[in-house]
Amino acid sequence: MAVPAGSGPTVRRILLGSQLRRLRERRGISRDDAGYSIRASGSKISRLELGRVSFKNRDVEDLLTLYGVVDPAERAAMLARVEDANKQGWWQPYAEILPSWFQRYIDLEESASLIRGYEVQFVPGLLQTEEYARAVISRRQGISKDVVDGRVHVRMTRQKVLGRSDSARLWMVLDEAAVRRRIGGRRVARAQIARLLELTDHPALTLQVTPFSAGSHAADGGAFTILRFPDPDLADLVYIERLTSASYLDKREEVDEYFMAMDQLGLDSATPDNTIELLRGIAQDL
Repeated sequence: MAVPAGSGPTVRRILLGSQLRRLRERRGISRDDAGYSIRASGSKISRLELGRVSFKNRDVEDLLTLYGVVDPAERAAMLARVEDANKQGWWQPYAEILPSWFQRYIDLEESASLIRGYEVQFVPGLLQTEEYARAVISRRQGISKDVVDGRVHVRMTRQKVLGRSDSARLWMVLDEAAVRRRIGGRRVARAQIARLLELTDHPALTLQVTPFSAGSHAADGGAFTILRFPDPDLADLVYIERLTSASYLDKREEVDEYFMAMDQLGLDSATPDNTIELLRGIAQDL
């Protein structure tokens, strides 16, 4: 079970759940029978195997016995993974100010080996300056300064993924509207473009802008992010954020549609070199 550097509890639970599923299937045991062994239902086993709930030592011990895992060293290793999977993520102190549907994404983003995204409203969070992030987060009515400060801190901390030696590869495509919009005013917007220009030298980042001249394109349905992971037990995932919720798509046929849209969008957008010139021109226009 290869846990990527920086992986959070969501990923650790998914990987542990996958290992338990393989043990169950190897013995030909149904989810209902496995659930009965831990005084639960088959649906509880399904949630455990998908990593959607936390693990209890007693449950895992009983499942290992049912699955024929009797070697003390192997059982100890699995129980150590239970403890690891139940540890809190670095963002947990901010859980009260983060939308519940977004907390899962933070863990998944940290563990991805490839992040491909299209944005139409804003510069992506991983590429934002602190002032730009503050302007974006504080735009909603009724959010206190403490909440804004906390969310900005989380967003800036997320950007540390770019500084890791095993940094994920980022391929970000921004609609021209996203970089022309004066988020936070002229000075903040210009500083944000300057930041993007600095990041074009980052070896892990491919940045493109989709100009207005491209007209309708493959991603005209709106913003989305695709995550790919180094471990085969973690399926590719599409994250789509809305105003008050988010969707996580992992069905292969759905994810493939987004990959194809992203590939076509890359062809329809300015090349990375031409994007640099386009960004410089937009900065002059602001």
